Amino acid sequence: MDLFNTEIDNSKNILPYGGVVNYYGKLFTLPEANQYFDSLSKNIKWENDQASIYGKLIITKRKVAWYADKDFDYTYSNITKKALPWTRDLLELKSIAEEKSKEKFNSCLLNLYHDGSEGMAWHSDGEKALKKNGTIASLSFGAERKFAFKHKETKEKITLILEHGSLLIMKATTQSNWLHRLPPTKRVTKMRINLTFRTIEV
Repeated sequence: MDLFNTEIDNSKNILPYGGVVNYYGKLFTLPEANQYFDSLSKNIKWENDQASIYGKLIITKRKVAWYADKDFDYTYSNITKKALPWTRDLLELKSIAEEKSKEKFNSCLLNLYHDGSEGMAWHSDGEKALKKNGTIASLSFGAERKFAFKHKETKEKITLILEHGSLLIMKATTQSNWLHRLPPTKRVTKMRINLTFRTIEV
């Protein structure tokens, strides 16, 4: 199933079964989206991401940052990160994500992809610290990138393009039944910043 050329209806579930994903398209004017992109690229405390695989430390070109209400620990890929306090931009964007999703978030994981050579492999956001079947609100700024879902059992795939200044919301049993990824591409030469607002249970 390909969603590249469909009209945007944010009430429509783009998954055929086993979860709920709504795409809201662009939430900001071009100047607003550009301003957030520039500010986030300069003012977030970016670090190269790390993963421990079979005891070997892997450092990625992709950069990440972790912000939250409190200095929560968040562990994925066998690496634990401690959250930083919110910036003004992040609080503004969190408020927008909460208004659109009708949910409350207490944390945000940010990713910076320098160009299309950097992506994310198939995975689901099912870490133990996250609220079970909780909502994740994903904001994208910068380069437009293809984003894909794959059902864990049927292997059916859904693809769409995440636009500059757009919002994607994943909720219900999406993480239990579907994988998602950001595939690498040689066609994209510009940077993309992605914010995923989440709920950590403490």
